[in-house]
Amino acid sequence: MPTIQTERLTLRELAAGDAGFILELLNEPGFLGGIGDRGVRDLDGALRYIQDGPAASYARHGYGLWRVELRDSGEPIGISGLLCRDTLPAPDLGYAFLQRHWQRGYAVEAGEAVLRYAREALALARVLAIVSPGNAASIKVLERLGMREEGTIRHGTENRDVRLFATVAAKRAEAAGAPA
Repeated sequence: MPTIQTERLTLRELAAGDAGFILELLNEPGFLGGIGDRGVRDLDGALRYIQDGPAASYARHGYGLWRVELRDSGEPIGISGLLCRDTLPAPDLGYAFLQRHWQRGYAVEAGEAVLRYAREALALARVLAIVSPGNAASIKVLERLGMREEGTIRHGTENRDVRLFATVAAKRAEAAGAPA
């Protein structure tokens, strides 16, 4: 995957050197409460998370979760990208940011870049997103990205209800091609 740059951000593949950042991110209260405990407690666990998750996804699918850093300083602030889950019929947008970087528009800016990459480079007709029902901030991000809610589903291995969102471009294309 090429490096993606936006006005303020750079998105790139996670690498072994990002283990310290991943350890911090995955153990923040916002991540634990909003996404869940991934059981990463030390640098070795963070390295395994990168290797078994994002790096394996890059090799298998050509996409995954990418490191999001500030373009001017290179400081890592979060992750954003596409996930391929057996429990969903299409790739889904995922993101998480260090809490000190919340409410600055970074999730929307990174999400726009990921969705553009999905559409233009990967030719994905549809991208999904799942979010906990009470996560108003993430729901607002998904709505700002132009995604629309499609209902509530029971999420696979975590056995909890989540709200399902989807990009609407595929529906517009289907509607435009449908006979009158």
